[in-house]
Order: sequence, then structure tokens, then C-alpha cells
Amino acid sequence: MLSRLRTWHLRTGFSAVVKKGVNGAATPVFFSSQTISRQQYSVAEFCELSRHSIPSCHSESLETESIAPSIRGEKKKHPERKPDCKGGGGEQVTCRFATSLNSSFRLFAASIGRSFSINQRWFSTRAVGAGGPVDRVRTADPYVATELALDAVVKIFTVSSSPNYFLPWQNKPQREVTGSGFVISRRRIVTNAHVVADQTFVLVRKHGSPIKYRADVEAVGHECDLALLRVRSEEFWEGMRELDFGDIPFLQESVAVVGYPQGGDNISVTGGVVSRVEPTQYVHGAAHLMAIQIDAAINPGNSGGPALMEDKVVGVAFQNLAGAENIGYIIPVPVINHFLSDVEETGHYVGFCSLGVTCQPTENVQLRDHLRMPLGLTGVLINKIHPLTNTNRCLQKDDVILAFDGTPIANDGTVHFRNRERISFDHLVSMKKAGASACLTVLRSGQQCNFNVKLGPLRPLVPIHQFDRLPSFYIFAGLVFTPLTQPYLHEYGDDWYNTSPRRLCDRALTANPTKPGEQLVILSQVLMDEINVGYERLAELQVKKVNGVDVYNLRHLRQQVESCQEQSLRFDLDDGRVVVLDFEAAKEASLRILQRHRIPSHASNDLLDREPVPVKASS
Repeated sequence: MLSRLRTWHLRTGFSAVVKKGVNGAATPVFFSSQTISRQQYSVAEFCELSRHSIPSCHSESLETESIAPSIRGEKKKHPERKPDCKGGGGEQVTCRFATSLNSSFRLFAASIGRSFSINQRWFSTRAVGAGGPVDRVRTADPYVATELALDAVVKIFTVSSSPNYFLPWQNKPQREVTGSGFVISRRRIVTNAHVVADQTFVLVRKHGSPIKYRADVEAVGHECDLALLRVRSEEFWEGMRELDFGDIPFLQESVAVVGYPQGGDNISVTGGVVSRVEPTQYVHGAAHLMAIQIDAAINPGNSGGPALMEDKVVGVAFQNLAGAENIGYIIPVPVINHFLSDVEETGHYVGFCSLGVTCQPTENVQLRDHLRMPLGLTGVLINKIHPLTNTNRCLQKDDVILAFDGTPIANDGTVHFRNRERISFDHLVSMKKAGASACLTVLRSGQQCNFNVKLGPLRPLVPIHQFDRLPSFYIFAGLVFTPLTQPYLHEYGDDWYNTSPRRLCDRALTANPTKPGEQLVILSQVLMDEINVGYERLAELQVKKVNGVDVYNLRHLRQQVESCQEQSLRFDLDDGRVVVLDFEAAKEASLRILQRHRIPSHASNDLLDREPVPVKASS
């Protein structure tokens, strides 16, 4: 007679569920590598936990209470299988499969003479009775990460060469990078953008094969740190499996990260649980998008590998938290689908939308009173609006955004996500398609208004990254001109915010464009020659004017220089500095300086590919 179920916490980190009979003998029903708890549970409570945490195997003799189909109504029901035990003494057993497992496990039922075993891919049950052991049912294991990885996950070998922004006509020495990727529909391989950034040659190798195959980069989204590869070799695709995408996992659900991390050459599987779901800074592209935090180890080489739950991909491993233990991040499926839909619809990556506004919370009661916010209304206060966005046409400073597409925004800037979770309303904005419209409910001077705003990606005045492209430059009389970018400032080292020129750093982080195509052009350095003696210290300064004309971008600067009709050529720089050159003498010196420094051209290819376009600028 069964009196109760008890969960025992063992020293090995396993949990054993035992049944205690009248004689006090304890017989293990099963144990799992996923610890449940130290406390006791009733039969019904334990069954509910087991359905959402670990597999369970109940004999009908347990006479448990009926179990609700699911705690989360929106999730699919777990299948129940009732195989018949053939052979003397066999009993009918109900096996309930959970949504996720942590690792392989064994089932025991010694008291009724049955043994259960599970391999990597299949549940294989054997009933032991008078007629001997009999194979009964083979059921697909819901945690088949290892087997799926064998046929779907590849190792990526990249040779990359980044540009030298201080010497923009040169590249830095090439380096080798390894990462992971996995196959999806239509013979595409998903990986991280940082695995193939600035690539010059890419190879992939499937598990169990010594052959590396050439791969081409089809599309790259550096903001979301995703890339698509294509392999043309038919031999490569023999036996390869395509993985399907799932949904965002719930908190405490188990996932397995599969890839090729450092420390070995073979495939690796690490398990963990979901700790947090919220917008996070993507290190590679500096975007702020949704990410899933897990406690699985994500190391260099894991990048681009899938995070699996059952047989579905729920994310792509891409970064970890420096200085912390077992805090890794995966890119969730909504971000991946957004990237893939861009590529499928347009043939290239478009980007994630932004409202182009800077907001602050309205949690302070006095601030809400000042803004004339009625009791019950919540929202965020607009401080600054990007001038080149559609939002700038209808919104104003000191407006309060109350709702986005009908979803109320709390005073802290969050919206309801799922269950009792909340997430920044920026996530709703970023998930919109470029060119789509959104309805904003705004409080202005105490009155509510609705505005339809067309959304699109935001292009900053100073680019945050410049991967997969060469820097623009123009050289005249030894003066090296280039647009200001954050990668240029990164050349000052990891602590570039403190070591780079303060004026340039401040403008890179705060300045906004006022016209499409506008660039902030700087005099990067002076290549010494007798024509520019005395100007060698006038470097790392913004170029404001050329012969009295405001500089619009680097192409415009080149046009103004080469179309000079005066004897003298004057550059007005930041901080009131001035450079004046004899135009004819400077043209003759330019060729001499280029030859001396072995520079192949006076301008980058993007400035030479077409004639300069006239730009109307004020003097």
C-alpha cells in the first residue's frame, strides 16, 4: 500500500522520488539530474511539477488525482502514451513527457520488476515479467538536442581583416575566428554577424566530417548580430537536417546550447535554464533589442550556435556577461524572424525601427501634476526628438506618450509582456516592419491626441559601426580627411571614451544629423611635407568650412577642394583653427606625398565611383 511520495535531495545533485510502503522500505520510482526541491509534495502537486520540469513515469496503482492539461493555457498539451506491457506480470504504465529535460536519465521501478532506459534520442522501455524482457514502445525523446546537433550544427572558420582607421588606405593583419552555425529552411546557415564581420574567406565543416566547404555570406545584420551563409557544394548538404524555430521560452524552462566553444574541436552541448527575458545591449552592433538570459556557459566559439528546447530552436547564442559566472545571452526567435523576413522580402537586411525620441519616466507625482496627467493615466515624457524622423513632424517636446498601438505604457516605460512580466515599450517599436505605421496616444497640455507615425531605422550622424566596408578618406597636400565614426575612436583602445579627443567623442555620442547624408568630417592627420609645415599639430579636428562654404560631407569637401578657382585654399577647423594653402603648389605636392607614403590613391573607392554631386550649402 502506497502511503505518500517524497522527494529526496541526494548529494550528487539528483532528485529521487521514492514510495514508502507499510514496512517502511523505500523504493525509488525514478531519479533525474534536475533537482526539484527538498520539501515534500503531495501526489497531485508532484505530478504537476513533474509535467513542467522533468519526465515522470506513474503506475496506475498510484491512483493520483487528475492533472490539469497545462499551467499555461496557451502552451500545447503534453502527449500521453499508454503502451501495453506484454508478458507475465507486466502492468500498463502511463509515461508523461515534459517540455524539457536537463540531461539523460534513468527510470527505476524495482518494486514491480520493470526497468526503463533512455538513450540520447529514444525512450526505450522494457517490461520484465514471466515471459522475459519485452520491448514495448520507442518514443521520441523531447530533449534531442545532441542528436539534432549532429546533423544540423556546423563549425565556421573565418579569416577576417579589419580596416585601419588611422591609415584608412590599409587593412590590419588578418586573423582567424571560429564560431558555430545551424541549418534552417532553404539550405541557409544562421550564425552571428560578429563571426563573419570583415570576412575575407569563410569555410564551414559539418559534424563528423574532415572536409571544410567554402561558404558565401548572403546577408548580415550587425545591429541584431545575425548573418546568413550559403554553401554551394551539393556534397555538403547530404544528410544535413534543417531546424525549425520555436517560441520564446518561459522563465526556468531548460534549454541546451549547442556549438563549438573553445577548449576542444568537437561539438559541445551545455544545459541551462532561462533566467530573464528583456531588452539588452547587443555588444557587437550596440543595438538595444530583446535578449534571453540563461545560466548556461557561453564561451568564444559558441557564437552562432542554436539554443534548443525539445526539437525547436528558441535562440542563437551570441554573448556573455563579462566578470560574471554562467550568465549568457541568446537572441530570441522574434528578433531572428525579423531579420529573416527582411532578407526574404528585400534581399538584404533593412534594420529595426526606432521612434527617434528620448524619454524619461514619469514616476514622480509632482512631475505628473505639472504635466496635467489625470489620475489613472500613465506614460513617459519626451525630452528630445531626432530631427530626421517622421515622429518629429507630429510630436513635440514635453508630450507624454500614453500608449503605443493601443498598449498602455507605464510610468516607468514598460508594457505588459506575459504573465506577470514586463518589458520596455521599445521592444514593441523595434518589432515593427520598416515603413509600417504605429498609432501613438499622446497627452499634450492636458489633452489626449492620437497620431499615426511611420517608423523606420534610425541613422545616426556618427555611425556606430562600419563592418564589412572600407573607411572613406580624401588626401590633399598631405591633409588626411575622413568622416568621424565610432570605430575611428575605438582605435584609441578599449578605454576610448576617456582616451579619444574629447570634442570628437562628445559629438559622436550626442550629435544628430539635420539633413540626409550629412557627415561630420575631420582632419585626421597631416602627412609631413614642406607644403604643410607648421600644420602638423592641427589634427583630429572637425572641418567646418572650405573657402567659406559649410562642409556637408566628405564628398562635398572633395568637390569644394577640386573645384577651387582661387589662388589660396582655406580650411576652417574646429576651435577656430585655420589652414591656408597655395592651391597650385598643393596640387603638385599631393602626388609627391602619395608616392612617398606608398598610398595607391588620393581618395577611397566610394568617392571615385561617380562624379561628385553638387550640394547646396550656405556660406
